[in-house]
Parts: sequence; C-alpha cells; structure tokens
Amino acid sequence: MDSLTQIVLGAACGEIALGKKIGNKALLFGAIGGTIPDLDVFIGKFLYNNEIQAMAFHRGFMHSILFAILGCFFFGFITFKLYNSGKRKETTTLKGWIWLFFLALFTHPILDCFTPYGTQLFAPFSDYRVAFNNISVVDPFYTLPFLICMIIVLFYKRTNLKRLKWTKVGIYISSFYMVFTIGNKLHIDSVFKKSFKKAGVSMNRFSAQPSILNNILWYAVAESDTQYHLAFYSLFDKSSTSEKMIHINKNHDLIDMNDENLKTLAWFSNNYYHISKKDKIGTYKYTDLRYPMLNPDDLNTAVFNFTIFFGNNKWDILPFNGTPPNKEEFSKFTERFWGI
Repeated sequence: MDSLTQIVLGAACGEIALGKKIGNKALLFGAIGGTIPDLDVFIGKFLYNNEIQAMAFHRGFMHSILFAILGCFFFGFITFKLYNSGKRKETTTLKGWIWLFFLALFTHPILDCFTPYGTQLFAPFSDYRVAFNNISVVDPFYTLPFLICMIIVLFYKRTNLKRLKWTKVGIYISSFYMVFTIGNKLHIDSVFKKSFKKAGVSMNRFSAQPSILNNILWYAVAESDTQYHLAFYSLFDKSSTSEKMIHINKNHDLIDMNDENLKTLAWFSNNYYHISKKDKIGTYKYTDLRYPMLNPDDLNTAVFNFTIFFGNNKWDILPFNGTPPNKEEFSKFTERFWGI
C-alpha cells in the first residue's frame, strides 16, 4: 500500500515489540522498518539501466518472506549495536530489535498482497505475484483510523498500558475494515461474473479491483480470445449488474512481444494489456488494464499507461509519471461513484 500506511503499520509493530522499553523511539524505528522494503524503488533504478526491469524489481525480493527473515537479523543487529551504548546500554536486547524488524519487514509485504499491484512473496524461488485485489493501494478508510490511534499513543508515557491498548484498537479497526473489503470483493466478483454473462461475453478469465481511494466503486477487465471487456460497478448502483461496458481489441500483434523486456512488461501486467500507436514514429502506448480509468467512459484516462520505445538496441519505457485527474475526469469519476 502507500508509504503512509506502511509507516503507520510499521510504527504499530515497533510499539508492540519495544514500546514498553523505549517509548516513542519504538514507533520511529518501526516506521523505518516498515519503509525499508519500498526502498527497492530506488535500488532498482540503481541496479538496472532499463525502466521495465527497474519497475519489475519493485515488490520483488525486498518484499519477500526470505528478505524479512534475513533482514530482521541484519537490521536488528546493526540497530542494537548502535543503540546499546552510553545511558541506553542494556535497556534493550538484541532479540527485541530482531523481533521489531521482523514484524515491520514481514507485515509490509503481507499488507501489499491485498492490493492489485501484486507482491512476490516467494522470491527469489518464484516470481509469482500474490494479489488478492480487495483493497486499493491508497484507501483512507483503512489508514486514517489507524493513524489517529498511533498519534494518540505518542502522548502516553512508555509505561502507560494505554499505549498498547490504543495500538490494538488501531490494528483491530484496520483489520475489521480489511475483512470487510475481502467480503466485498467476493460479492463484487459474483456481480461481474453475472454482468459479463448477461452481456454475452465469452471470457477466458477476469480480474476485478476497487478504484482508487475507496471500496465502493469497482472495476473489472475480462479477457476473451481477441478482446478485453471493461466494466465498472458501484455499490450504489440500482441494478444488480454492470450495464455498460467498453470492448477493445487486444492489439498485441502491433509489437513482437517475444522481446525479453516486453515479456517482463506483459508479466508485470499479468497479461492484461492493450497496445496502440502514438503520433511519434516508433513509439507505442502500453496500457496496463488491471487498473481502471479515471473517466469510466474513456480508455485514454487509464491510470497506468506507459510510452514504449526502442532505443539502444532494446525496448524500454519512459519513466512512469502519474498525472493528476483534471476537473472533468474527476467529475466523471465522482458521478460514477454515486451509482447509476
């Protein structure tokens, strides 16, 4: 999920592990631990001179179970050696620091698994991306109550039992909401299955996920032999099925996708992608169809799209820079959110 959410979850892990011993410092170190896996965004750019490979590195090994196991010993040992000196000597134990970093490093990728982006939990042994698709990468209904509880914790002394109480309240509220999104996902999947069947779509598979910032408006993409079929459904819709769909040709034959980098890009999208030519000769627009459009009626407003080009004897993409929605797109999104 987003960085703020991971910081809050990491802070809660720090409080559970060492809050009684070092107070608010535990929240700080937990937040740092919860941020470490996402540093793969910068490390990937350092390791690779190809944007596709760098992007694929994100949520890879540094988001795996193995990294959490190895990392907790590495970061725990270093932090213990640096912290356990002077007046702080023997106030903490190596075991406590290892436990703190394990909780922070392990819960980070587990939480990411619930989002549509996908997480390579079993790297480097498998590149399978675990993605349950039940919550948006950014969802304030999950994050804000949790954040408020952790802010309250800051105002209590380390020996006050209310610190742990408020930490647990934050965990319980966010976990309850997560369970709700899982149940909602199961319901929405059944809605889209009926919708595609009603529309006469002979699909091979489909994927559904919530749109950004909420769990009310959902988006789905279904794949048939030659086309993709895009649909939205809001919990506020009067109908029990999605009544409007966009049907687009795959256009996978515009480029030879057997190139190693392009195969990685297709893997990244779980093979839900659409290709179209751009005005500049030799460049193409690659749309990752796992993610919805800002304007539900316009494919060109898809959230996740790249410019593909061939340069220096290899296929690459321009760095992804998400553009904020304009007033019209946001209006269409809001209108669809409230149902039809």
